[in-house]
Amino acid sequence: MKLAILSRNEALYSTRRLIEESKARGWDTNVYDYLKFTVEIMKDELLINYDGKKIAKPDAIIPRIGASRTFFGAAMVRHFEMWESFCANGSLAITRSRDKLRALQILSKQGIDMPKTVFASNQSDPKDIIKLVGGTPLVIKILEGTQGVGVVLAETQKAAKSVLDAFYGMDVNLLVQEYIEEANGTDIRVFVVGSEVVGAMKRQGAEGDFRSNLHQGGSAKAVRLSRAEKAVALGAAKAMGLDICGVDMIPSSRGPLVMEVNSSPGLEGIESATGVNIAGKIMDHIASHLPLQPLLRKRKPRDKIGA
Repeated sequence: MKLAILSRNEALYSTRRLIEESKARGWDTNVYDYLKFTVEIMKDELLINYDGKKIAKPDAIIPRIGASRTFFGAAMVRHFEMWESFCANGSLAITRSRDKLRALQILSKQGIDMPKTVFASNQSDPKDIIKLVGGTPLVIKILEGTQGVGVVLAETQKAAKSVLDAFYGMDVNLLVQEYIEEANGTDIRVFVVGSEVVGAMKRQGAEGDFRSNLHQGGSAKAVRLSRAEKAVALGAAKAMGLDICGVDMIPSSRGPLVMEVNSSPGLEGIESATGVNIAGKIMDHIASHLPLQPLLRKRKPRDKIGA
């Protein structure tokens, strides 16, 4: 079994854990910085070079594509798809999930609930946008932002108009969403592998910060999901076409609301909070799609880290 992990940095926790679990299964594992790939495209032939050398076709790949490198990374994943390597997440699903507006449009079409969202150009009147979203307080998000960066809570109409004017003056694309007060600065990250929820954690924003991202100083603990929360998370993953993803939801008076579906979710926070061997679950999922070495699948997986 030959596995390729596409990652810019093999020292990152998530990449290290994937390497550990794949090698524990005896798999031939290589980590590639996908920005160092060059591809050759000819009639009836698609080749991939890495550091000047052609690489052999892997049986499977795990894409860990950074948000700022989505276009190039997805193009490389597409090349492996055409090689007919099993891709833990496909190129189309990755690009869908990275476009926040497109992702919300897809989720809406599939009946997944979310905070009311307004998208408009800088030619629209900020007062109209504020009215459409239901008034203040409201949340303003830069479409290209990640890990809570570029997310602003505007508590008054004056503040909302000022922020909208400032961002539109910078010619950036924005989403404006209703503020879910009852969430109280918390959200739930649900980790989905295949058609199964394998772990979930509740994240609480730092004191005075409505954002719950761990990168912004938030904290996390394991949480038991309700039946409705599981159904929403699995529905969101299926709608996006992602086999491996993190579904971010917030609680509300009308039920769980999906904020985002992440195609390259980090493993450190969820494994630390839950103790679940998420990396091992990912390897089990890949093995189940590759009937090449059935003996590998008979190995009893470790459900917990270090077990």
